[in-house]
Amino acid sequence: MKTATLEGKVAIVTGGGRGIGHAMTLGLARAGASVVISAARQTDEVRTVADDINAELGARRVLALQADVTREADCRRLVDEAIATFGGLHILVNNAGRGMKYVSPTFLTEPTRFWEVDSDTWRTIVDTNVNGPFLMAKAAVPHMVRQRWGRVINITMNHDTMRRAGFSPYGPSKAALESETVIWAQDLLGTGVTVNGLLPGGATDTGMIPDGVPEAVRRQLLRPKVMVEPLLWLASEAAAGITGTRLNAAHWDSTLPAERAAAAALENAGWSNQAAH
Repeated sequence: MKTATLEGKVAIVTGGGRGIGHAMTLGLARAGASVVISAARQTDEVRTVADDINAELGARRVLALQADVTREADCRRLVDEAIATFGGLHILVNNAGRGMKYVSPTFLTEPTRFWEVDSDTWRTIVDTNVNGPFLMAKAAVPHMVRQRWGRVINITMNHDTMRRAGFSPYGPSKAALESETVIWAQDLLGTGVTVNGLLPGGATDTGMIPDGVPEAVRRQLLRPKVMVEPLLWLASEAAAGITGTRLNAAHWDSTLPAERAAAAALENAGWSNQAAH
């Protein structure tokens, strides 16, 4: 399959220092986009990612910044820095998130019932996974609307995981993000800005998987790069009429033309028949 070109486009990927965020950042930069990546705390990690990609491409394509998506001022700063450094902003990938390992390191084998979850941990996960995408989109979308072109891509997960016993508050937080995606897409109809969800389609080998998972289990996990081709398609001009839907990366067949691969991977029609522009 021919890779979509994103020459001249500028993206923000929150939580771009590891796992899925790292893979998506590399994919966007290789496709020609300039990318601002962020981390709330481990800034050495995102700086290393930026340095490595810039060295590979022989150009300054990636800028790493410290920013906490739960802080509105940090979100505005990310947008301002993207525009000041690269001259615009076209793509927002809401990837930063907190998972179940913050509730318990043994969440895969010993589910924590919702009333046993520490209240501060609950608030932290919801703040990052629900409020963070809202604050980032609130900062980015007005610029996209003014230029009448934009892509907001929210990283989500399987519906079954949203309902899984012992997965509070991670499951509820992603269910809320799903609702945000659908509602924001309707709010933005006719503006040229689309909003879609993208999910790996299964357990993925990222930092959200706790240490100590048996190697046999880890080998069965999806690789983060599964996200790259569907992400590039969603961010491209080819997906201009797709909004308010979700795309399952595990169902993307790289041997097919992009339009056919996307048709197989889209999980619901959303407002795809109502062009966003």
